[in-house]
Amino acid sequence: MFQNLTDKLQSIFKNLRRQGVITEDNMKEGLREIQIALLEADVNYRIVKEFMESVTGEAIGQKVLKSITPSQQLIKIVHEKLVELLGNDASPLNLSSTHPTILMLVGLQGSGKTTTCSKLAKFLHRKGQSILLVGTDTKRPAAREQLQFLGKNLGLPVVTEGKDPLQIALSSLKEAKSLGVDTVIMDTQGRLHIDDELMDELSQMKKAVSPTEILLIADAMTGQDAVNIAKSFNEKLGITGVILTKLDTDTRGGAALSIRKVTGVPIKFVGMGEKGEDLEVFYPERMASRILGMGDILTLVEKAENEVKIEDTEKLVKKLKAETLDLEDFLSQLRQMKKIGPLSKMLDYLPVDPSLKNMDISEERYKSIEAIILSMTPEERSNPKIIDGGRRKRIAEGSGTTVQEINQLLKQFSSVRKLIKEMMTKGNEMKRRGWLSPLIS
Repeated sequence: MFQNLTDKLQSIFKNLRRQGVITEDNMKEGLREIQIALLEADVNYRIVKEFMESVTGEAIGQKVLKSITPSQQLIKIVHEKLVELLGNDASPLNLSSTHPTILMLVGLQGSGKTTTCSKLAKFLHRKGQSILLVGTDTKRPAAREQLQFLGKNLGLPVVTEGKDPLQIALSSLKEAKSLGVDTVIMDTQGRLHIDDELMDELSQMKKAVSPTEILLIADAMTGQDAVNIAKSFNEKLGITGVILTKLDTDTRGGAALSIRKVTGVPIKFVGMGEKGEDLEVFYPERMASRILGMGDILTLVEKAENEVKIEDTEKLVKKLKAETLDLEDFLSQLRQMKKIGPLSKMLDYLPVDPSLKNMDISEERYKSIEAIILSMTPEERSNPKIIDGGRRKRIAEGSGTTVQEINQLLKQFSSVRKLIKEMMTKGNEMKRRGWLSPLIS
């Protein structure tokens, strides 16, 4: 996501930091490079022009040139302007308190409406909402069967029976009242292109069901086409929000950076993968940080909270304090990380060097480490120091790996334990001196 833009912006800021003295000339050169990077990221030309005028006004002024750390000051300005461009604040769903919330999902065929219906249902169900899924797409072959399958996997009721979309939508409202559900999520018809027939159908449905929200599902990979589609749907239907899909595979990011400014409609969620949990609330400030390579720790923590048990975390903290972390704990944490997602994806949320994000961190590597630890005896896992040459050979044969791989894992584990011990020691020393609150543990 945004990889090309992020790499170029980081390179620009790195070059500025290398300058002995920041002058108006080399600052202007850096700003020109930022402008080119945004255009290459497929951001709308008019938006790039306005964005750069705003950044330049502050960057070439006294604010940056007289700063002690001008490159950091420029990063701060660009970050602030990106947040502003993306919409400043997150836009939560408008959930009704008096009657079932009706979320009407619209968009072109292939944008990911049906899959997003199930992702949104899972997201809201985790928040304590009772959900009814409704399939009104009678045009696309197997669209309703797909929604039935997804709903069954989530354990949620699904309404798809009816001759035409409007009939299905109206009957679903009766079913919603009968079941007493909190939220109705409607999957609507799509087309390969916007046409009058589609808009007439959706307008009739809007009038009949009075949706709380009309959410456009837009494919981020289509770039400025996604922006134009959003503009058309908004003009003809009056959408209340956008969910950008496939953002994890969009290395440019032009749609995300343009859509709010062009349409005035907020991005409410982004799809970051194919799994049911790969739907994230869109936070402009967090997204701007990720674009600049500054990471997004808060979103990573939220993902972990959904997958990792509190008691497991508390148990790990106690072991860290007692300096008794062993390979059994290491294996447990490895499995917890796998629940959150691939390590290569998690790196996108961390402020790490760009070169690390290009590392080949495959599922095979996970399996190799797991196999090595599982090939050890309980005694070996709890006390790795006893693993001598003979034991390493046996473990390698049992796990289908090499002695060199065993050595590498044990060396890495030893380094991790040493690092944790140093961190705990420094933390205790800082608390003793009063540099940290005694509440921090």
